Amino acid sequence: MKRIIALSILVIPGILAVFGIKLMRDMTFGILQVPFPFLWLQFLVGLLFFIGGLGFVAGFIFHRDRKKNKVQTKFKR
Repeated sequence: MKRIIALSILVIPGILAVFGIKLMRDMTFGILQVPFPFLWLQFLVGLLFFIGGLGFVAGFIFHRDRKKNKVQTKFKR
């Protein structure tokens, strides 16, 4: 059950990161999505989604590895 909860916690930020990549790609090709009035705003929101989602997943994995002592000595507390 713990693994299913952990997977569901990681899926939501992963979906946000994928959506951020899609928004940035659409801006590159000049496709304006509905809630955004400007392409540059669409790119910035996509970049925030991507960095936020990727940062959450990376922090989750780093925290898990730190608890299991699988990190280098400079990252240990």
